[in-house]
Amino acid sequence: MPTSPELKQALKDAADAVAKYVKDAATMTVETRYVEIGGDVETAKLAARTTVKLDGDSESVLPMKRTPEGELVVDTVVYEMHQQNVQAAIDYRAEMLDRLLTVLRSE
Repeated sequence: MPTSPELKQALKDAADAVAKYVKDAATMTVETRYVEIGGDVETAKLAARTTVKLDGDSESVLPMKRTPEGELVVDTVVYEMHQQNVQAAIDYRAEMLDRLLTVLRSE
């Protein structure tokens, strides 16, 4: 059964959208930034960053501060907030991939 040019284009567009989503999902970067109260949100500074790749590799930049003795320690308040952001992003990506697989299986 021949397909119309419109159907071919729609299928190509759908395949392109799926390919783009898979490429975008291959690496997930979560950045937690801070700004002083009353400051400009556009100039927020990086406090922590985590990059997670689809193959499981990950990289984190942790928030550190100096103790009065000069020792570097992790800023646990910022770190815990960042970890919540990372977990929310992982959960969201897993849900989106699950939905995508559900759609692909139903076709």
